[in-house]
Amino acid sequence: MSVPAEAVGNVAEQVSQVIGHHVTNGFSLGLWPFAHEVELPRIAPIQVGSLAVDLSPSKHVLMMLSAAVLLVLMAVLVRRKVQLVPRGFASLLEGFVLFIRDDVARTTMGHHAAERFTPYLCTTFFFILTCNLLGLLPYGASATGNINVTATLALLSFVMIQFAGMQKMGVFGYFRHLVPPGVPLWLAPIMFVVELMGVFAKPFALCIRLFANMLAGHVVILSLIGLIFIMSVWVFPLSVGFGVFMYVLELFVAFLQAFIFTMLTSLFIGLLVHSEH
Repeated sequence: MSVPAEAVGNVAEQVSQVIGHHVTNGFSLGLWPFAHEVELPRIAPIQVGSLAVDLSPSKHVLMMLSAAVLLVLMAVLVRRKVQLVPRGFASLLEGFVLFIRDDVARTTMGHHAAERFTPYLCTTFFFILTCNLLGLLPYGASATGNINVTATLALLSFVMIQFAGMQKMGVFGYFRHLVPPGVPLWLAPIMFVVELMGVFAKPFALCIRLFANMLAGHVVILSLIGLIFIMSVWVFPLSVGFGVFMYVLELFVAFLQAFIFTMLTSLFIGLLVHSEH
């Protein structure tokens, strides 16, 4: 028995709405039971001149606050159980921190600079990782699938990168290094513009890479599950099988994207710290 095309279209539209509701930001959070949405508290907009600024917490803000609280609690609990030889969860965290310091920071920027920037790199790594993992929990939301969040993270890295460069070369020396030595005078303005575009291209790449990868994974998983409702129950084993595979892959991507963002930030800092100009 064939299903009417109109019915299939209606189901497909509902599935697309569910996917859109999950991956976009909003002021409600899905909790048990499945169909129930809990409205988050709203704050009256603040009037700034002719602009009304809404500071109401959204679900992505709630996820970021949850990640921050979890990280603070984790740091406090681990700090209380510091031993000469860490055990259990403390040993796992130490492994991540040492990896970021020794294999990421020291490799890209040297020992001296690594000691100064490792705290920022560790904070970035663990915050992005926690946000990524919270997005994979039932009723969770991936804050790193929001381009505003990834743009803010990239902006913080941009500021840190410029700070490292200016600290190393001075303010005027930093801008002077944008024109490589030995460049003909007539070519200097063009090289300055090109290099300046490269300065802003780095945080843009950080922003888009993290946003696109985290958003795409959630869309693919939900689309595979949605095929069950759009097509027929016979695709259930295939959809669930691929969905589970994609979920496991997303766990790997959650760690991978946190590492890539941290590694590229460290690399961009290292390029300026080791600059000879």
